[in-house]
Amino acid sequence: MDPTDVAGEPQYRTLLAVDVSEAKAGQRVRLAGWVARRRDQGGVYFFDLRDSSGLVQVVVDPAEVPAARDLRMEYCISVEGIIRPRPEGMANPDLITGRVELAADDLRVLSKSEPLPFVLDARVEPEERLRLEYRFLDLRRPRMRANLRARSRAAAAMRDTLNDRDFLEVETPTLIRSTPEGARDMLVPSRLRAGSFYALPQSPQLFKQLLMVGGVDRYYQIARCYRDEDFRSDRQLEFTQLDVEGAFWGREGVFDTFEAVVAAVVAELRGSSLVVPFPRMTYADALLRYGTDKPDVRFGMEIRDLGDLFEGTEFRAFSAVLDDGGVVRGFNAGARDLSRSGLDALVDRAKALGARGLVSGAVDPEGSWHSSAAKFLSADEVAGLTAALDGSPGDLLLLVADSARVTAEVLGQLRLDLGKPEGHDDLSFLWVIDFPVFDELEGGHLVPSHHPFTSPVDVKEMRERPREAISKAYDLVLNGSELGSGSVRIHDPEVQREVFEILGISAEEAERRFGWFVKALRYGTPPHAGFAMGIDRLLAILQHETSIRDVIPFPKTQTGTDPMTGSPTEVDPDQLAELGISLSEAAAATDDG
Repeated sequence: MDPTDVAGEPQYRTLLAVDVSEAKAGQRVRLAGWVARRRDQGGVYFFDLRDSSGLVQVVVDPAEVPAARDLRMEYCISVEGIIRPRPEGMANPDLITGRVELAADDLRVLSKSEPLPFVLDARVEPEERLRLEYRFLDLRRPRMRANLRARSRAAAAMRDTLNDRDFLEVETPTLIRSTPEGARDMLVPSRLRAGSFYALPQSPQLFKQLLMVGGVDRYYQIARCYRDEDFRSDRQLEFTQLDVEGAFWGREGVFDTFEAVVAAVVAELRGSSLVVPFPRMTYADALLRYGTDKPDVRFGMEIRDLGDLFEGTEFRAFSAVLDDGGVVRGFNAGARDLSRSGLDALVDRAKALGARGLVSGAVDPEGSWHSSAAKFLSADEVAGLTAALDGSPGDLLLLVADSARVTAEVLGQLRLDLGKPEGHDDLSFLWVIDFPVFDELEGGHLVPSHHPFTSPVDVKEMRERPREAISKAYDLVLNGSELGSGSVRIHDPEVQREVFEILGISAEEAERRFGWFVKALRYGTPPHAGFAMGIDRLLAILQHETSIRDVIPFPKTQTGTDPMTGSPTEVDPDQLAELGISLSEAAAATDDG
């Protein structure tokens, strides 16, 4: 790693810090970087020089090199000297370069630094908003430098894997027609056509399908996507996904390809191999056993349906729900010694999640159930409940009686609250398959479970029983986080028309919103399928980060602001006038405030 300079230009370095080694002892080299730490040891200065590759210790006598006297933290410098072994007993095993140092006899300050707003080493974790305000400094920290490097290596592994499989990398437009896909569009006004707007893509969905119509057999793109939605630790207004589509293949081709891609990334970043193919679980089974369509299967505590056990029960809290078409379900939270206040907190948590209440009880040494609800249950019901949940003495059993949706949401979240493992390297990938074609909102209105271009398994079933129809959609889940979604697409324009019709989208509205896309389906569209995976989410998990903000170079805060640039902000009124835009009084007042 010996950078060369154009003739006549100053030579800032001949080596990177990581390449300073015992094998190069005695060599004269020049390094460049930032002063990470500085120590005065009886008139001789020691400082750590940091560049993009790592750290190396530099020793300098200020009597011989006066410029060293004025060094401060994060000064950018170029330094020259001889590589030598560190004195006996002074090696640093925590550094790759810890057995050697650079004895400097020449030092140039390339740029000074103001006092730092926070320390840039790994010993102190600054407050996040301050880190984002000074993101240009935050990126110098070891953790962030490692995350950036991991992001680059992961992208290279993805490209190498797909290129080896004859995929074609194609860019799709950033300024597109607004075609809402679930979240709000990010809109961009047009100056040349006042009153009209582009939208930033929520995904390249329609364009990658058009590439299939255009005869592109295998497509991929590391794509920027934009969604105006509420923030979470794993969501941003703008994010990056690996987008893939293929013609004349189906679900199995997608699974095989993405398993290879993910395995390559894990091998690159973790140095470990994955067992493929990944397990599969139906959507219905995931909701029943784990209360969510993105289950964390690294631990047990599976939810069991107890409706048959309590059929005919005299416990009114259960019988009333069952008579009303609801369910009774529960799980074994394992051996726990919770106080009364701890149990009350679980009840409060269940209610906050939407449940009417929570029935809890501990299995006693005789196999009975220590619970305030036990007096309402028969001995057979208690024994059956304990057996159904594999209860052992000391185990805490938790039950919820409510609608299937509420019960799944409450027990699924309680399961994560009580059992989700943290701080280890387990990677548990899972394909969730057989999603419904449609979800039903309150009032009976149907919406796409994935998106309206997803193919149903059985068109006749979709036509006759749309609420029961199963789609050819699938999700990839890792440790309880949804990495991405995909499906076999509709390639028959008549089936696409029927889906729009079921969704209540009239022919006129379909033409207005999707006419340009539907037109393409009428020109010999091949069967095709695809998938899109969130790169930020995958990297956050592989890098042991709890938020995707720490694997994105320049993210927004949870309120959608950028403390570094101050965006979003108002713009000059002349710019708005040129675009034919005027602000409402409420919006103008907000800007003035």
